[in-house]
Amino acid sequence: MYTVDLKKLVEKMKLVNYTPDLNIDDIKITQTDVNRPALQLAGFFDYFDSDRVQVIGNVEYAYMQKMEKDHGVGIMTRLLDYKVPCIVFCRDIEIEPDLVELATKKGVPLFRTEKPTSAFMAEVIRWLKVELAPRISIHGVLVDVYGEGVLIMGESGIGKSEAALELIKRGHRLVTDDVVEIKKVSDETLIGTAPDITRHFIELRGIGIIDVKTLFGVESVKNTQSIDLVIKLEEWNKEQEYDRLGLDEQYTEFLGNKVVCHQIPIRPGRNLAIIVESAAVNYRQKKMGYNAARELYNRVTNNLMKKE
Repeated sequence: MYTVDLKKLVEKMKLVNYTPDLNIDDIKITQTDVNRPALQLAGFFDYFDSDRVQVIGNVEYAYMQKMEKDHGVGIMTRLLDYKVPCIVFCRDIEIEPDLVELATKKGVPLFRTEKPTSAFMAEVIRWLKVELAPRISIHGVLVDVYGEGVLIMGESGIGKSEAALELIKRGHRLVTDDVVEIKKVSDETLIGTAPDITRHFIELRGIGIIDVKTLFGVESVKNTQSIDLVIKLEEWNKEQEYDRLGLDEQYTEFLGNKVVCHQIPIRPGRNLAIIVESAAVNYRQKKMGYNAARELYNRVTNNLMKKE
């Protein structure tokens, strides 16, 4: 299970801390969803997920204002006893001193933000889904080619880094070399990043380590990129049949998500950078509704029908 420090959420969302006496360094967030405790304020705590960030908006605050003081204190005490990670008041709602004192006593941080409730919840959920996403690390090179994230895979020494370097010189951007950290942020989207220690570096056998950002400038690197296409490099085998039309898509799977995959045979004289560029452009064309292989197939079929 992955976690996010509450302190990181506070800094990211620029929250105002109303309980500065509490130490929040050890508080972790484990859930990607947040909760508006409307039912809990009404006294219904069945199925209450206390691990979520709790958000108070205008509706909850207005309900709290209509409660009798003793009843309101009892409900908030019961809510705080669940040791929720924190409570965030949206729309610059002023937090009453009595509630601040109670929360401090119970050890639950209180924060405030000026953002609208729905917008704040959407932003927090989106951010947490990335931070808490399932992830794996694989051996490969990830490059942004014409806006498409191309993951180049293959055995060590086959030429992945050299292909990436040529792509960088042709104006494309490096995301990571050697190790790719893949996060599953949704059932359709995989995001690739570089480990902090190797970010912006490429290893070239016989030369050593190259700092891409320093040599080619900041326009040649990128920190994150969705993985749209996988290219697997392999040694040329003259006895193996390779796909020459591309009518049927091949896929590979990461964390349950399928990604279009091409197997590219390598032999002396083949320009890997141009092949990767062509694969990326062809994939982009298919996303826009044009399939060159299908067009050729239709032309041949129509020509045969005319002859008959």
